[in-house]
Amino acid sequence: MFFVFVLFALFASVFTVGKVALEYAQPFFLIGSRMLVAGILLLAYEFYRKGAHISMNWHSFGRILRLAFFNIYITNVLEFWGLKYLTSFKTCFIYSLSPFISALFSYFIFTEKMSIKKWIGLMIGFVGILPMLLSETSAEQKAGHFFMFSWAELAVIIAATTSVYGWILLRQLVNENLYSPLLANGMSMLIGGIITLFHSMLVEDWKPVPVNLNNLVPFFICAAWLLLVSNLICYNLYGWLMKRFSATFMSFAGFSTSMFSALFGWALLGEELGLAFFISSALNLLGLSLFYQEELKKSSVRVDQQTTS
Repeated sequence: MFFVFVLFALFASVFTVGKVALEYAQPFFLIGSRMLVAGILLLAYEFYRKGAHISMNWHSFGRILRLAFFNIYITNVLEFWGLKYLTSFKTCFIYSLSPFISALFSYFIFTEKMSIKKWIGLMIGFVGILPMLLSETSAEQKAGHFFMFSWAELAVIIAATTSVYGWILLRQLVNENLYSPLLANGMSMLIGGIITLFHSMLVEDWKPVPVNLNNLVPFFICAAWLLLVSNLICYNLYGWLMKRFSATFMSFAGFSTSMFSALFGWALLGEELGLAFFISSALNLLGLSLFYQEELKKSSVRVDQQTTS
């Protein structure tokens, strides 16, 4: 159980460190360089482990391209652009909608049925995010608005949605195209990193690179943390924990990520936690509890067994 919360604390630290990293580098370069290096490392390890042979057809390559475009490029570009204006914990909190977004994908695309209790939980989850969305900082107001929401908020909501779509594509590549997760992620990160760096060259200031040259050391520290934690450690730790705990329990425990992010943002970045955060957190937890109630009952025995082992 301890490592479950270590995992989500590490996930939360990505938002905190990412916020700091944006003080030293422009967002597209930060994303592109990290994904390019991560993709090379994952592919190198995969080729070392299994050899350099890759069997690919146009169908699987199309999925790889979509995974790179949506899960790497669109997700990260919108997330980090939004992170420039939002607090780290608000950005992370918006990502807590992912289980509900995933449920909608399953309902509309895979025609999976949902009980009335799940629909109620889903609606409470979406309504619960409103207090957070309606509370703004002065930095967020600079991003502009679309009706009552800021463009930064909408960017992160879209990022959370494309991230869920990316997990669906990854599952298809692993289950239907028989790719290993390392290979699929490595190729998508490599391609997505190249796309993002090309975007960076078009819109960011390359003189010589979009990094504050007076702060190269803190930039490399932040970039290394993001690379190791987000792309390497969390990926492997999550896979290991999924063998010990149910997917339902892991999704429910993921709620702690926003709590850790709020703690880190408050303690390390001086971000203020308003009443809206606690109201949204309570409603989100209630929505998740209703949504996962049946599955949690079924998995509780397994969780207890793992806790005592």
